[in-house]
Amino acid sequence: MLMNNYLRADVGFVRGYGATLWDEYGKDYIDFASGIGVCALGHSHKGVAKIISKQSKTLLHTSNLYNITPQSKLADKISNLLGGEYELFFANSGAEANECAIKLARKFGYKQGKKSEIISLANSFHGRTIATLAMTGQDKFHPDDFAPYPNGFKFYNSIDEIIENLNENTAAVIIELVQGEGGINPLDKAKVQELAKILNQKNILLITDEVQCGVYRTGEFITAKLYEIEPDIITFAKGLGNGVPIGACASKKPIFAPGDHGSTFGGGFLVTSVAEYVLNELENLKNSGKLDKKISKFEKKLDKLVKENSDIFEKRVGLGLMQGIVVKDSNLLNTIILKALECGVLVLRSGSNTLRFLPPLNLDKKEMKEGFSRLKLAISKAKK
Repeated sequence: MLMNNYLRADVGFVRGYGATLWDEYGKDYIDFASGIGVCALGHSHKGVAKIISKQSKTLLHTSNLYNITPQSKLADKISNLLGGEYELFFANSGAEANECAIKLARKFGYKQGKKSEIISLANSFHGRTIATLAMTGQDKFHPDDFAPYPNGFKFYNSIDEIIENLNENTAAVIIELVQGEGGINPLDKAKVQELAKILNQKNILLITDEVQCGVYRTGEFITAKLYEIEPDIITFAKGLGNGVPIGACASKKPIFAPGDHGSTFGGGFLVTSVAEYVLNELENLKNSGKLDKKISKFEKKLDKLVKENSDIFEKRVGLGLMQGIVVKDSNLLNTIILKALECGVLVLRSGSNTLRFLPPLNLDKKEMKEGFSRLKLAISKAKK
């Protein structure tokens, strides 16, 4: 028997291809969710399947006590995409990547005068471990059931408030440049640049959590490039592995020493081989101009949807293929998501009133058209 910790929709999928899923009864669904931003190349991608098959026949695990060649290659690949000399640590999830960032920040801060405080933003989400929950800037993720939470974390409502509350004990500030669970809310570029400048002057680390918004989701490998900043630490997961569990933490500064951190499964042969392939495919998609065209087309379809339903929708928000529509009535949002499922299209919620879209980055024209057709039908049914 499973633990009672998920509110699951009454559907189960048995196969998928591209942006289409099929349930056990043969009904098909257009997937505008990608497993919450995970399947960047869609389902059952032939190249990914080939890499998984090939690596599984060679070697799956030896542990990090020994050299793992595909892990080193992936580290070099990510460092090159970041445009600098970054050190990489590989884990199994976004929460683990952020745990690594916490330890990096604490060790760095300790050497700077035993600084330990890490500041985040309201409406942020950084994971479900006890430490990453404490770092998450939403009170609903801090129920008394799981108390006490670790000390040393604070969150503020705005970047201005963060700047005002920097102090001699601040080791790092962590931000999501687009808040994935907080309403698909892109931060203000000028404010982010001001924060980055001040943190650099004060020798405080800037961490960008790109678990959801990274790996080309917003149009560039890292959203930080759109904001024209260079974070000290960057965390990744989700789209990096196209479904195989992987997280990564990149640091500009050499902070860790042997024994400071580790993972039994992190950075194994299978996941790093797949992730390198995924990055090569996504890099080609970006460099060919196809990704930008898909983003433009998807945004235009969303804008049209908002315009045609201005009675229930407020505006479109987001960047790249990390998009949302703000719904005026949060109760109606739940109905739209349920009706969308009935009509065969998967969409998500973000925050209290945002309809969230995270389609595969290689979404084809036919699936995009069909998905929006089904979504329009769902919206019309939700209005009744």
